[in-house]
Amino acid sequence: MSSQKKVRVRFAPSPTGGLHLGGVRTALFNYLFAKQHDGEFILRIEDTDQTRFVPGAEEYINECLSWCGILPDESPSQPGAFGPYRQSERKPSYRQYAEQLVAAGYAYYAFDTSEELDALRQVEPNFRYSHENRLGLRNSLNLSAEETQELLNANAPHTIRIKMPEDHTVSFDDMIRGRVSFETKLVDDKVLLKADGMPTYHLAVVVDDKAMEISHIFRGEEWLPSAPVHLLLWEYLGWADQMPQWAHLPLILKPDGNGKLSKRDGDRLGFPVYAMNWTDAKTGDVTKGFRELGFLPEAFVNMLGVLGWNDGTEQEIFTLPELITKFSVDRINKSGAKFDFEKAKWFNHEWIKNSTDTDLLPLVKDSLTEHGATAVEDDAVIKVLSVVKERMTYLSDFWAQASFFFQSPAGYDVDAVKPKWNADKTKFFEDIMVDFEPLDWEASVVEPFFKERVQASGMKIGELMMPFRIMLVGGKFGPDVFVIAELLGKKEVIKRVKIALDIFNG
Repeated sequence: MSSQKKVRVRFAPSPTGGLHLGGVRTALFNYLFAKQHDGEFILRIEDTDQTRFVPGAEEYINECLSWCGILPDESPSQPGAFGPYRQSERKPSYRQYAEQLVAAGYAYYAFDTSEELDALRQVEPNFRYSHENRLGLRNSLNLSAEETQELLNANAPHTIRIKMPEDHTVSFDDMIRGRVSFETKLVDDKVLLKADGMPTYHLAVVVDDKAMEISHIFRGEEWLPSAPVHLLLWEYLGWADQMPQWAHLPLILKPDGNGKLSKRDGDRLGFPVYAMNWTDAKTGDVTKGFRELGFLPEAFVNMLGVLGWNDGTEQEIFTLPELITKFSVDRINKSGAKFDFEKAKWFNHEWIKNSTDTDLLPLVKDSLTEHGATAVEDDAVIKVLSVVKERMTYLSDFWAQASFFFQSPAGYDVDAVKPKWNADKTKFFEDIMVDFEPLDWEASVVEPFFKERVQASGMKIGELMMPFRIMLVGGKFGPDVFVIAELLGKKEVIKRVKIALDIFNG
């Protein structure tokens, strides 16, 4: 490949369902490489398999990438000079290349019906259409030129298959794995053009990557077995000198390391594997996504960026611009990366903790609306965020950590108070409510005042601090109790102490 070639990379998902975090990581690594080299990141929708097409899936892919901040330079919704960006709209271009391969002797027409092939699979479970049996099957290698032409003239259903060489070794230099070689005798004659005239992935991906001037291909290692077919197609179509460089990314593995992480693993272990909620159009079943669970997109992207890659230092928290600057292909691991949901939660906690309260404000307001706290001023929410965000793992934790700021406790942990409750404690709180009235209402004033009164009473600080907390929040949780008191305001604190006293003494 010419070193002068402009960097153009592509993410090419199929619109068949939810976007797995492995897919998002592939998009991310493509994006980082492109941005680092002042190149272009392209979204191409690979919708040639019409049987698996799901309405709404393309919009979902766009929304996922947008949420993550991985924005394409060219896509179906933002076309550039290399469109169309949906494979189904490029259909006319594929047949000519398939026919070109037949004419050059690199491919052939196959007239076997799917029923005939299914019958062969019943007899021979490991049946594959290959050099071992192709001369005994119904195709243009076995039929005469006249018979073949007659079938074509009669519009007989047929596919076009690549004719894999029997004794070649195909090799290439993978940017991650180094030299990779394949014996072509182990690869079957893949279908290039289906009976409906649509290309398979194998033909379409090569034709489109050439047409779109793709310079580097980052894709999952599950595509490695297809590489020999793609390499030969680049060569057979006369484009070997323009072939992109390849990088096959390691798999994202189950938490125990045994095999590729799947949606079923997420369901079984209780965590999402999709970027965003995906609703199955047929069943209405919703598969939970990271976004709806309460992940910040920055945390999600950060977590994916270091899943199978590191910059060689101890740094773990990276912004997207930092990932662009530091990303390097030679630091991508060759082996699979175990997915650790506890670590993913840690990333989210760190990002929430270090985000500004103003940035978090719009993200937690839904939580307030959901619970009927609609008349709250933004300034009040921001003050609460400043004291509870360090306790939040998810954005959705906001209400659990902060509900008592917006409504009186629904109940009280009376069992924690009752065993040691007495008349002296009742009197302490009755008196202090009166003494609170003239006080300047700030935590820095309330705290020493409260502690002095405890000391004067002869009781222990813990004996009164814990009930005070329960009076304000309902339980033994929450941030500093005097900060809570300040944010609630004097009037609300006195009201809550009064209500709790009645309950404690009841």
